Amino acid sequence: MRRILHRRILAATGAAGAAVVGIAACEPTTGGLSSIAVAVTTDKTGTRTLERLGFDVGWLTCTANMRSGKASASPSARSVATVDCTGDTKTGQDITLKGKVTEERSGTCVRGDLIAKVNGKVVFEATMLGNCAGTPTRTPARTPPATHRPGEPPEPTVTVTVTVTATPDQAK
Repeated sequence: MRRILHRRILAATGAAGAAVVGIAACEPTTGGLSSIAVAVTTDKTGTRTLERLGFDVGWLTCTANMRSGKASASPSARSVATVDCTGDTKTGQDITLKGKVTEERSGTCVRGDLIAKVNGKVVFEATMLGNCAGTPTRTPARTPPATHRPGEPPEPTVTVTVTVTATPDQAK
């Protein structure tokens, strides 16, 4: 029975991973950021930071919504991802991690303005989470000239939700 459960967990994890890869492959990027990379990296680095601060994280789920920098022909226009994470500690305390991300590096670092709260109390404010010594996941792309004309609807944004549930291996 445990082997069947273990196989089902592995199959579900594999399917979720394939879905994430499929979403990431289809998602247009703006300025080098991708909402999936921002959501996953913020989830991972935020969890590690909270645990280093002594909070036993039960689960954390992050979403990221891409917004382009100000419409400009300038290559220095930046992309910004609004990130919103929610979760619980293993003792049932609410966790929130919110803010803006302007850079994501190789799944190990995010930069921006982030605030984490546990049960409504601020536990950290950060401009960087993780190890930012690595190289960026993508080289920032040049921002193309603005093509939006007054009276036209704005371009859509992409929102990606990533949920990770950890289950201890009980087949020992």
